[in-house]
Formats: sequence, structure tokens, C-alpha cells
Amino acid sequence: MSLPKFLEGRLSLPLIGSPMFIVSQPALVIAQCRAGIVGSFPSLNARPSGMFEQWLQHLNEALTDRDAPFAVNLIVHRTNNRLEEDLALCVKYRVPIVITSLGAREDVNRAVHSYGGIVLHDVINNVFARKAIEKGADGLIAVAAGAGGHAGTLSPFALVEEIRAWFDGPLALSGAIATGRSIAAARMMGADFAYMGSSFIATEEANAEAAYKRMIVDSGAGDIVYSDVFTGVLGNYLRPSITAAGFDPDKLPKASDMDFADLSGGEKKAWRDVWGAGQGIGAIRKVQPAAAFIAQLKAEYQAAVAAFNS
Repeated sequence: MSLPKFLEGRLSLPLIGSPMFIVSQPALVIAQCRAGIVGSFPSLNARPSGMFEQWLQHLNEALTDRDAPFAVNLIVHRTNNRLEEDLALCVKYRVPIVITSLGAREDVNRAVHSYGGIVLHDVINNVFARKAIEKGADGLIAVAAGAGGHAGTLSPFALVEEIRAWFDGPLALSGAIATGRSIAAARMMGADFAYMGSSFIATEEANAEAAYKRMIVDSGAGDIVYSDVFTGVLGNYLRPSITAAGFDPDKLPKASDMDFADLSGGEKKAWRDVWGAGQGIGAIRKVQPAAAFIAQLKAEYQAAVAAFNS
């Protein structure tokens, strides 16, 4: 494994809980880290902006060196008017892992490196992967077909193989990963970590409506719609939530330009009321505590590895 030194001996599974808009908040991150996987959240989930510093303080107080480290996701797109402020707080509180999305920036990478942190950049193809490493990212998150939220279209086999042909650093794989067997498969394909999000929506600590959690449990791959309407970036969403938000999933309007500047609450908004999920949710059959789910993943992972080696 291409593990950074500070991760050695601190993980019970080679797994990163991916940062999910609205859903990922400190309660879930702490539960994930205490159970031995990297927990993460988008900085933009902490609103208003002053709350982000409170969350970082809380996480630093709640977690110890015996727990897995946490990660913060920074949207580096030009419309994120909080980027500089949030990056400064990541530096102040020495966030161990920063996950960057929607653009690779050398200045962001340098800032994280200034205190010894590492940057993982999410990509949907090999071209973006090369650009991210050229600009100083330490590792990559390969977002393959079937991932929840913003997702690519490439097979994980193709994407990992192309990246591993030239890059031997930290690599996580995202895309319909929902079981311990899938985590083992990601490792066999050449990834260092699996990157799992949608399955954690159906945990007690997730900041999601009960109806959202129930929809995860009740839905399968056939209930996922791939569209760029809701944020301007192609992603996977739950068909029943699209209908409930007043859209026809089979006749969606033209996509608008993505804009992360307006994230305030208020009236019904597509980015809030249309719920993201990946194609792997057919494996999720109940809502349970995050620690119990991670224990289940660990047992499945160990069984899969043992079966392969037998």
C-alpha cells in the first residue's frame, strides 16, 4: 500500500468515508474515525462559515492518535467564495488530509503541505489525474462509474489501470462500493483505499432525513438517475427524490451552470431536495450505527481476503 506514514497502524480497514453534501457532519466523522476508517466532510457543510472553525475544534478535541485521522473536502471551483477562508482554517488546525474537488490548484496544495498535511484530489479520468499530480497533489481519488453524487462514466478497471500505469502514490477508488467484498476488490485492482459514501447515508449518525435513509434501504441500482441538471456537474441521484422534488426524471430540463456561492437554506432547492446516491445501494438493507456497519464491512473484507488466499 502507498500509505502516508501518519496512517500506519491507525486503520481497521483500507477505507475512506467520502464527504457528502449536507449528510457528512462531525457526529458521522467521529464515529467513522473511532471505528478505524478515515471520516470526512465538505467544509461547506458547516454553515454559516464561522461554524467550520467550531467543527475543527470539536474534531481535534474528540479524536486522538488512536483513532483514524479525518479529512476535509474543499471545493476549489471559482464560484466557492469561501475557499480562502476555509483553507486558512485547515492550515490553522492542521487538517491531516484535504480532499480537493472540481479543479486542482497549486496554491491550495502548497498551503496544506506547509504544515505536513496531504492532498487527495478526486478525478474522473486519466487526463485530470495527471494534471492533479503535476500541480502537486499527493494522491488521487478515482471516481468511476456508479459513484454517488458527482461521478464519472469510466469502468473502475479501466480508470485504475490507466492511473497505475504511471502513478504509484496513494490511490482511492470510488464507484458502487458498498460491501467488504467490494473493498477487497478495490485493493486487488490496485487501489490503496476504497472510497465509500452512499452506504453511510443509512447510518444513525448521518445528517439525513429519515425518508432519505429509508430510500437508500429500499432502492437499488435501477433507481439511480445520472444527470447534470442539479449542480451543473454530472452525478447520480435517487429517482424517487427527483419525482418528489417536482421533476420528471425522464424529462429533465437543461442543466444550469454550477454555482457553489449560494448555499443558503430557504425555499425548495434542487441541490438540497434531490438526493444523491451511488449504484451500490442495493447492498444496504437497514439503518444502523456507523460502528456496526464498519464492523460488518470488516468481517466481509476479512472473509473475502481469506477466501481469495485459500
